[in-house]
Amino acid sequence: MSNNFRIFHASANADLAKKVSDHLNIPVGKAFIGRFSDGEIRIEIQDNVRGREIFLIQSTCTPTNETLMELILMGDALRRASAESITAVIPYFGYARQDRRVRSSRVPISAKIIADMLQAVGFCRLITVDLHADQIQGFFYIPVDNVYASNTMIEQDNLLERYPDPIIVSPDVGGVVRARAIAKSLNDIDLAIIDKRRPTPNQTEVMNVIGNVTNRDCVIVDDIVDTAGTLCHAAIALKEKGAKTVAAYCVHPVLSGKAIENITHSALDSVVVTDTIPLSEAAQNCPKIKQISLSQLMAETISRINLKESVSSMFIVD
Repeated sequence: MSNNFRIFHASANADLAKKVSDHLNIPVGKAFIGRFSDGEIRIEIQDNVRGREIFLIQSTCTPTNETLMELILMGDALRRASAESITAVIPYFGYARQDRRVRSSRVPISAKIIADMLQAVGFCRLITVDLHADQIQGFFYIPVDNVYASNTMIEQDNLLERYPDPIIVSPDVGGVVRARAIAKSLNDIDLAIIDKRRPTPNQTEVMNVIGNVTNRDCVIVDDIVDTAGTLCHAAIALKEKGAKTVAAYCVHPVLSGKAIENITHSALDSVVVTDTIPLSEAAQNCPKIKQISLSQLMAETISRINLKESVSSMFIVD
């Protein structure tokens, strides 16, 4: 591996960045991230990055606009400090759910605007984890490596040992492709689908379960757990259909609103998430929530890019 690259991070993923750098056996780059007295973000790169390949780790999670501006300003600072290349490593890509104009409504396509901003700053590549919609990659002219975390989560949590008779469950029709791929990777185990209706934003009503889940260990897979309404309603529907246990594996723990309360009092037996977004103290204290680190996956991805090796081969299932 080349010694001519460095890992930097802003405020959102300091712990994840440290773990990634430990896996790669390289130091974390030094940078000052603070605020001026009027609240403006202040950035200063404190290491020599001239001619180096830089990987900047920063999820654009809550507070979303703050973390996004830190990423943009830090990227600009690295470019002006003569870094040879700067890769934005954004484990959780905020605004990804605003990726289209539904029924031509008068709204922005925010994900496209974020893509334009990142490219204007000078990032030459993007690494992200489980984009909410794969087609967001088309908003970029620079290369995008969208890596998938579900199999890493399942392996680290020893799913097949914990649940002897699992069935993968997609929480909605839109997640069927993800769920089918995971089921295939687990010796092509059974798949069920939740048919739901969403009357208003952030509210979900489960209508039907497609597939036989009687006396089965149901494993719901999704990219984001936000208010947890989808998961909690899905768990009720599955238990009503005779499911033995219901676990959820969700990559990005947004956990907004009453999510922790909803999960605590739900029919869910467990919710497994990753460290793309740091957990709040309340989430850490919730007995049903377990966090898996993606540091090894991120380190392997960065290493392959640095060595000019294939990233997609990490996720090819024969």
